[in-house]
Amino acid sequence: MKKIPRDAEASNVLIGEVDFLDKPFVAFVRLAQATTLGGLTEVPVPTRFLFVLLGPHGKGKSYNEIGRAIATLMVDDLFSDVAYKARDRDDLIAGIDEFLDEVIVLPPGEWDPKIRIEPPKKVPSADMRKSVLNLNELGQVNGAVGGAGGGEDEEMPAPHELGEELQFTGRFCGGLWLDIKRKVPWILSDFSQGFHIQSISAVLFIYLGCITNAITFGGLLGDATDNYQGVMESFLGTALAGTVFCLLGGQPLIILSSTGPILIFEKLLYEFCKSNTIDYMELRLWIGLHSCLQCLILVATDASYIIKYITRFTEEGFSSLISFIFISDAIKKMVGSFKYYPINRGFKPDYVTSYKCECIAPDQGEPFSSSPSSSSLDWSQLSKKECVKYGGALLGNTCKYVPDLALMSFILFFGTYSMTVSLKKFKTSRYFPTMCRSLIGDFSIIISILVFCGIDYLLGLETPKLHVLTEIKFKVFLTINPIYRGWLVMPFGKNPWWVYVASAVPALLVTILIFMDQQISAVIVNRKENKLKKGCGYHLDLFWVGILMAVCSFLGLPWYVAATVISIAHIDSLKMESESSAPGEQPQFLGVREQRLTGILVFVLNGVSIFLAPVLQYIPMPVLYGVFLYMGVASLAGIQFWERIKLYLMPAKHQPDFSFLRHVPLRRVHLFTLVQIICLAVLWILKSTVAAIIFPVMILGLMVVRKMMDLMFSQHDLAWLDDILPEKDKKKEKGGKKKKDNKKTKTPLPPPVKILMDTIDLPKTLTPL
Repeated sequence: MKKIPRDAEASNVLIGEVDFLDKPFVAFVRLAQATTLGGLTEVPVPTRFLFVLLGPHGKGKSYNEIGRAIATLMVDDLFSDVAYKARDRDDLIAGIDEFLDEVIVLPPGEWDPKIRIEPPKKVPSADMRKSVLNLNELGQVNGAVGGAGGGEDEEMPAPHELGEELQFTGRFCGGLWLDIKRKVPWILSDFSQGFHIQSISAVLFIYLGCITNAITFGGLLGDATDNYQGVMESFLGTALAGTVFCLLGGQPLIILSSTGPILIFEKLLYEFCKSNTIDYMELRLWIGLHSCLQCLILVATDASYIIKYITRFTEEGFSSLISFIFISDAIKKMVGSFKYYPINRGFKPDYVTSYKCECIAPDQGEPFSSSPSSSSLDWSQLSKKECVKYGGALLGNTCKYVPDLALMSFILFFGTYSMTVSLKKFKTSRYFPTMCRSLIGDFSIIISILVFCGIDYLLGLETPKLHVLTEIKFKVFLTINPIYRGWLVMPFGKNPWWVYVASAVPALLVTILIFMDQQISAVIVNRKENKLKKGCGYHLDLFWVGILMAVCSFLGLPWYVAATVISIAHIDSLKMESESSAPGEQPQFLGVREQRLTGILVFVLNGVSIFLAPVLQYIPMPVLYGVFLYMGVASLAGIQFWERIKLYLMPAKHQPDFSFLRHVPLRRVHLFTLVQIICLAVLWILKSTVAAIIFPVMILGLMVVRKMMDLMFSQHDLAWLDDILPEKDKKKEKGGKKKKDNKKTKTPLPPPVKILMDTIDLPKTLTPL
């Protein structure tokens, strides 16, 4: 009785042989109210259903098998719902047919008891059978319903809920105050849950991703701004902004980083200042201050509420664009290495005796101050670098020879990526105990990096290595001699007064960029698929991003915002799965290890990286590009848009059992995907031009396109492929209530005892059981 829920109801299956019947008689009875039938039921549970089967003597074994089949049916959750709502025997027969479609039958003569039955790769979807619960649609094929202009089925997926975090409070800083109240109870667990061996792997993985991004971004920023900002500023800014955000932010799983649109804005701003004789650092400081003020206004007015209008369509377009940027940048870097170190196709080992390279002394009449006396040098013994340094000339057909570093770099690049993917899948392999497999899967990225760093070290080739500066000085190369600027940027004195006011205009563009980038990344991180339990903090996150913009502007450091791909990788490295010990049992996803410790350690390590230069200088850059490639590819996993793109290449019989394919015709699915592909292509083209500065406007453009798709697709199709916009959702709820009321008035209640199945021809109807 302890195992039986409090509100459980019983079904009694009664089988018997009698001598007054010539053929079997079947009745299925549903009581209007559950009733305790004394000793008829073995346990004191009220009875709701009765199944009676009486027949002539001689077939008792067959009757028992039918009774067992009916008992099995009543145990099934979906069929019991059909039994509660059925109005006639056709409804029951339809429910039995749906049940039989999903039943796995083992022929008794073919089954060998000595062989263990392998568990199915995937539990059969119940979506098809659930349609029976909607009695208006019995007998209708799910795949044929829906579509623009056609009849829509009433079954809709669960609505897209972003939670109470985005409720409009209507009070000053109401959303921010609720975020703080929501996060305070979790303060202790935010640190205690970080003490786990899985956190070590996450810290090392994300640290390498962040440091590579900081070096790449810092180098490009230095080139764009004549070293007003560079690699050192990128290191210090990443450490400062990231540590503060992970310590005090609303969603510590988000990783802050610099992004491409910010780099383009900085480049255009510097060129504008250079051509108009305006001080770049002072103007940038005022843009940062205005942007900070605008972010705080957005926080105070609960402006994050508009994120509710960003549906899966916009999320997937944004995250796919960022993922493809990571993938393309990693491949571009590798393709570029073939230009620096071309493969020696013309080298012929058989003619090695004819290859030579000599250093020839310069003409005595040519002056060269950097060399010692020409007579004291043995030019034939000088190295290539010394020969060039002292003004000599290289002569020979092997002087331009370089080892095949590009090929070795490609091996390191692709080897790191492929080994990481293979080790990630090792969790589900058949080798080694569960704990060992979990450790290998969690540390897959670190193992791959160490293996290929070791291979590179053993071969001893001069592949391009990670370069970390070792001096903390802010350099600005304005003349031949470096000029060092201070740690703080002064707000007054170098620009006219009107610049301080006019800077609010470009600041508005930066604010839109920061807001859209930050909040869309937060929505992707906080998806219900990640099973986060500690809530979000959209307003609190934006508050700290705004404050950090002002601080970084005063210190002359780059601006930082949520990095979508690195944040997704952070979540992926902290996923928890059930410890399954049964042979063949697939581990279940339990959620994410939500804590602040890994993020804080990642950014602290970024700050001290300048002191780790002796160790980091042994890491080949192709290995880190392989990590970049993995992060980009891994972030595409689970995106419905990517799954729908793959459907173009699949015949219908090989397509996975996606729920939307059961409810939306395939041609409508392809049309929806095509619109997304066109939008992504437009974003990519604009990103590759100077127009990338209007990136935030592009994201708003995706929202406009999604609104226009209401004219192309029915609300039923959009509910399965995307999400219903909030105002449409409200209208639908009102319409649903009216339909419910109409049903209540039209449909009579069942009588106290209703026999749904009268005398039927037993062999024809129940033979499948």
